Amino acid sequence: MKNLIIVFFFAFIPFSCFSQDNTKKDEEKSEMKPSKNEDGEWDITVIDTQFDYFLNAVAKPISQYSESYLKTKNAFLVSEWNSYYNSGKYRNIIESGIDYSPRENYGIKFEYKLYQVFAYVSWRYGLKMNGLSGSDAFR
Repeated sequence: MKNLIIVFFFAFIPFSCFSQDNTKKDEEKSEMKPSKNEDGEWDITVIDTQFDYFLNAVAKPISQYSESYLKTKNAFLVSEWNSYYNSGKYRNIIESGIDYSPRENYGIKFEYKLYQVFAYVSWRYGLKMNGLSGSDAFR
């Protein structure tokens, strides 16, 4: 009986060594997409434990920005971010593209939060983005 179990065990070892067959297809790109919350306002979810700390303690307050300023900066920064994502540059930092339309009226809260995502990445990981001024990432 003991020999039968050992033979059975060694017979199935090669099956556990096969590689995974379900790879991501090109059309299944990972993207951050804005979505509306229960109140009908646009929102974006950031899954990083220190992002809330950054918003509350490091980031400049929302009152220091105008919506048009944030919209202009975000359009440029999203373009830069997506070019990094599509080229594979900084793949250890940028794990998804961002689906953003400058023609959409997202509101100042969303524009602020998106802008702070770029400031946070610069602050936390040291990623220099051309559309982001140094004073926005450090206070």
